[in-house]
Amino acid sequence: MEGMLRARSLRKAPIPPALFADPSPANLQATRLALHVNEDESACSVYIASGCHVYKMEISMEESMVSRGKESLLIPVNAKVIEASELDRCPHRSEIQSVVLTQGGENSLILGSVDSYGHLIISQLDTDFDRLSYSVLPLDIGIGEGSWAGLTFSPINQSTVAVARSFCKSIDVYDQDIPIRSFRTLWYPNSLSFIGDSNQVNGSSPLLSIAEGSQLSMWDLRSSNNGGCIKRMSSSIGDVIYSVCGSNNNVAIAGSDRTLTVFDSRRWTAVSRWINCSKYEITGLSFSSIDPSFIYIQGVDYEVTCGKWKEREKAFSFRGDSNWLGFSKCADKDVVAGWCESGNVFIADVVMD
Repeated sequence: MEGMLRARSLRKAPIPPALFADPSPANLQATRLALHVNEDESACSVYIASGCHVYKMEISMEESMVSRGKESLLIPVNAKVIEASELDRCPHRSEIQSVVLTQGGENSLILGSVDSYGHLIISQLDTDFDRLSYSVLPLDIGIGEGSWAGLTFSPINQSTVAVARSFCKSIDVYDQDIPIRSFRTLWYPNSLSFIGDSNQVNGSSPLLSIAEGSQLSMWDLRSSNNGGCIKRMSSSIGDVIYSVCGSNNNVAIAGSDRTLTVFDSRRWTAVSRWINCSKYEITGLSFSSIDPSFIYIQGVDYEVTCGKWKEREKAFSFRGDSNWLGFSKCADKDVVAGWCESGNVFIADVVMD
């Protein structure tokens, strides 16, 4: 019998009032949280963005039991905030829309943040101090108005990063601070993700998947045909795709139709469709690191579901206490975190039975 993922613990930690009073509104996508778990898994670092600033919280992950309520819903236990501070190396001038963590060299962490005008800042986070690596302004800075913006790191080369700007309908790809490609989308981009893994050889190029309007578009950085776009797949007419993520050759999308669709990028066909897997619109997706046949689904209100996408079977779910402002999974571990409008951060540690 195949194993099933389960939550080993669910913790709730309040943001200290001294850190910041009220969160800025940002946009529908909950992309303002990034998460890293320490090597000994005794604590985790949560990075959240509000206004023009990025904040770091160190939260204890000491072993705790899971209790369940009605309909097997997980009940969180209170967690200790070990330390909380503001990062002084992310000098944005407009509201930050997205933050992303990736692993750098020599076990260092790299934090990327982008604001509503596409200003990208990459910071290397060291154990002793935070060092500003570089910042990049879009080539057409000053044109248009601010909107949601997102970023994603290449899984093959961490110096390659793609930035999406919604109202500008543009995708800018950088190698460190050097612009290397720009793509123009047909619709407003809502999410983006590189499709590939770190096991690919250096020199190969992963595909870039973009959720734009009701379409999923795939882009090849090396191709000049059709502006770099190699494939377009449509969702239901009139629905909006809010989230896209990838694992190996699978690409998952979801949005306002509350349906999870998984495509095989080798054949460009849908291999699974999980209808009504969330009560409200879906704005966050992430494949499991333990077993990619499981996926985490974040609804626009306050619910997170983990389940098997092929069998369309729910494993477990938990809820925050208000709308999500940020949601993320640790890159190499099945630890997911969400930041609620109430000021609480929820962290679920997941294991295989």
